[in-house]
Parts: sequence; C-alpha cells; structure tokens
Amino acid sequence: MSVLSALPVFKPIASPGHQRRHTLPASEFRCLTPEDAISVFEIEREAFILVSGECPLHLDEVRHFLSVCAELSLGWFEEGRLVAFIIGSLWDQEKLSMEALTLHKPQGTTVHIHVLAVHRTFRQQGKGSILMWRYLQYLRSLPYVRRAVLMCEDFLVPFYQKLGFKVQGPSEVTVGPLTFIEMQYAVRGHAFVRRYSGC
Repeated sequence: MSVLSALPVFKPIASPGHQRRHTLPASEFRCLTPEDAISVFEIEREAFILVSGECPLHLDEVRHFLSVCAELSLGWFEEGRLVAFIIGSLWDQEKLSMEALTLHKPQGTTVHIHVLAVHRTFRQQGKGSILMWRYLQYLRSLPYVRRAVLMCEDFLVPFYQKLGFKVQGPSEVTVGPLTFIEMQYAVRGHAFVRRYSGC
C-alpha cells in the first residue's frame, strides 16, 4: 500500500455466527509513534554500534522526535513487526550543525534525515533503498518541505547518490573521531501528489 494514498478502509460487520480472522497486514508503511521508540532504538543500536560505535539518536532523542514531529518519520512493518525505519526533523539553515542533531525547527523547510536503519535479519534485501524512495515520495506531499539533507560516512555516499542525493561537501558535524559528508535531495512536485499520507 502506498504511503501517499493510504486511507482507512471500512469493512462490513461480520454476520452472526461468522468467525472473523484477525490478521496483520503482510507489509505496512506508516509514520512512527512514541510507542515505537523502543523497537526503533533496538534496531538502531544494533545497526550502528557494530559499524561506527555511535548511535545517531539515543532513546530519549528518538522519543522526542516521535513526539514533536512524528509526521517526518516512516516505519516499514512486516506482520506487525518493525523491520526498517527513517526518522527526520525540520531544520532552518543551509548547513547542518551540532544543534541539528537534537533540535526540531518547526518553521524550517529542510528535512534533516537523522537515521535510516534496517533490522539485521532483513538486510541485503534492498529494504533500505525502497524505504528511502517511499520516504522521499512522501516528502513531496508536504508543501512546506523544499529539500532533504543528511550526513553519512564516506562509504555510504554511493548508496545515497543512487537515490538522487547530491554531495554538498564535508559536514561541519563530527561525532568523536567520525567525520561525515553532507548530502542533499531537492524535493519537488508538491502539487500533483495527494495530501493524504496515511500518517
């Protein structure tokens, strides 16, 4: 189901004597909620600690962003289980700074993508690319969003370039010994996308 066109579907009430089966959708994309924070953090911690030793967001920061700007997140659920997610917030300056790691600027027109992570059992299946593509399409439905930015380590630059991000140069942000490349995606075409996001 498309994030852009997900609307509630009302099913007829089952007739007496007819057993309704309660099943979860095989695959669902939706904005995250504060109730998803622990699942999000467990996936993030496992994904990033092994690679860089640092998590982009700590649990309290995950909860914060999912409370103040949940509409800028997207989770992929398989049979009710979170398998991949993106968390973003709004930013109001040209370049990311250390402040951008923890702040949400409601008047901003730039979405700062903090983290994209996939559960370890679902990696190497293209889920990260699919989720990011859906997320970028969803951002097109938000009339106040002009661009999306992120920072990543050198080895991830080709991954994001394939999705349409352009290198902006070295990021001003460092985390311990880690340095990053800042990348940008121009968000266009708001007018022809439906307003309903399903979030």
